[in-house]
Amino acid sequence: MPVASKLRGVIAAIATPITAQRAPDLGRFLDLGGRLLAGGCDGLNVLGTTGEATSLSRQQRAEVMRAAARNLDLARLMVGTGAAALDDAVALTRLAAELGFAGALVVPPFYYKGVSEDGVFAAIAAIAEATAERPIPIYLYHFPALSGVPYTPALVARLISAFPDRIAGLKDSSGDLAYSRTVAQAHPALAVFPSSEATLLEARSGPFAGCISATANLNADLCARAYRNGEAAALERAVAIRALFDGRPVIAGVKAGLAHLHHDNALALPMPPLVAWGAAERTRLGADLDRIRSGA
Repeated sequence: MPVASKLRGVIAAIATPITAQRAPDLGRFLDLGGRLLAGGCDGLNVLGTTGEATSLSRQQRAEVMRAAARNLDLARLMVGTGAAALDDAVALTRLAAELGFAGALVVPPFYYKGVSEDGVFAAIAAIAEATAERPIPIYLYHFPALSGVPYTPALVARLISAFPDRIAGLKDSSGDLAYSRTVAQAHPALAVFPSSEATLLEARSGPFAGCISATANLNADLCARAYRNGEAAALERAVAIRALFDGRPVIAGVKAGLAHLHHDNALALPMPPLVAWGAAERTRLGADLDRIRSGA
């Protein structure tokens, strides 16, 4: 049986503000984290895909982690520690444990495609074994569209069987709810988090532990009302905000939305190779966000 997860509910995949010098803007990051935790989020996923972790160096990721540890409630934070290089993943997972994060979100090594399940198992086993002295809960990050390396249901079951005291949950960013349900039904104690807030009403009494969403950066208050109070109208507006990014560059779009909501153009800047939305796109997005959030 998987280890019990302390993380549940509305979790924002928090964006990482970037300076003009292409480094994490720690001051803005901490301000955003505080706002999200106070504004409806039960937790944060630091340094995930929306947080542009794979565009940051190991040192930069460590700086963000240490800043979070000094200033935010780590009992409510999971942090992405997966990397293409196994040594980097081990080092970041060790640091997450030392600092006291509630969980490590681990994308499988992602450069080589078509690797066997034995190979992915060996990588996760190495991380689990190297962090056994400080056994931080591990959350598997299934995002095959970007990583190209899936956590198949069979591999999830194998990892839980081998490391029942370490595997706590799974974030599913595949968009395939059939996959999420298959894993959740096979492992009722596993905390499964789809990436869409559309599942939040189902999560109140169903198979999911909540959601981990990029757009929760922009609609956390609406998500909280849906998850905590069962407000269908709030969920409808939250999902409408998510739909603004369908077929569009989501990470730069979320940052454009943050810049609008917080009246801070610096928040719109992503790390290369991502490109900021143009002024006209940002203006239209801002108008749409205001309209949906007002209930008009």
